[in-house]
Amino acid sequence: MSWIDRVRKALPFQDKRDTPDNLWIKCPSCSEMLFTKEYEENLSVCPRCDHHGRIGAEARFNQLLDPVFTVLPAPKVKEDPLKFKDSKKYPDRLKAARLANPYPDALTNALGTIDGNKVVLGVQDFAFMGGSMGMAVGAAFVAGADKALKEKCAYVICTAAGGARMQEGILSLMQMPKCTVAIRRLRAAGLPYIVVLTDPTTGGVSASYAMLGDIHIAEPNAMIAFSGRRVIEQTIREVLPPGFQRAEFLVERGMVDLVAARSELPDVLASVLKTLMLGRARARAA
Repeated sequence: MSWIDRVRKALPFQDKRDTPDNLWIKCPSCSEMLFTKEYEENLSVCPRCDHHGRIGAEARFNQLLDPVFTVLPAPKVKEDPLKFKDSKKYPDRLKAARLANPYPDALTNALGTIDGNKVVLGVQDFAFMGGSMGMAVGAAFVAGADKALKEKCAYVICTAAGGARMQEGILSLMQMPKCTVAIRRLRAAGLPYIVVLTDPTTGGVSASYAMLGDIHIAEPNAMIAFSGRRVIEQTIREVLPPGFQRAEFLVERGMVDLVAARSELPDVLASVLKTLMLGRARARAA
């Protein structure tokens, strides 16, 4: 036995305390180390650089909706219709994503109120296979729109997606016109459809229901695009301007109505909902 082992054995040293692995979080923008608890209490927004981190459906519901709300059941769809397999089987990828997330697919709806205004709120979770749009997402979007029609209230959706889900091929692309028809039904009924664009909103989602809202609200510096910057630059053989495809750039060009910080979203949505629903009531009265 070495001398240091003898000393350790003789003296009353305390065992090393275990430190939780999730005590700190590193801001992906400024690399500042932040207490996880303080970061989450700040709505997953960095207090130093104001970077808006990605959050899931549960956090969105709790932040935007009044305390009492009901999460709507997810519609049933055929899984793995193409028997797709890459490095893993598609059912295995779905199983892993469901184990890591609270809801069965990338889009979840809830019925509740925002400052007393009844609303159906849909949230895409980027943590679930990149928020990709497949048959389950399309069915959930239509179910959310149908619930809004039944309740005679607005449909609000928070988008976050890398695009269509490649494991479902052409079936995932078919969700684009399917969702567009659901939006037309909302519009025909005079019900508001409001889109909150979060980072990132890209691909087939941005080419369909993400850009068809009556009002488009974006979080600060959110990436909103169809294809990536490098692909566009290689195609047109030009260097794109700074901030291209970011929320602030799109507001200046009229593609987005306003940029609102996450802490301001409940008040902004409440004001928009009140105005649009009041306009609907007056139109019906006339």
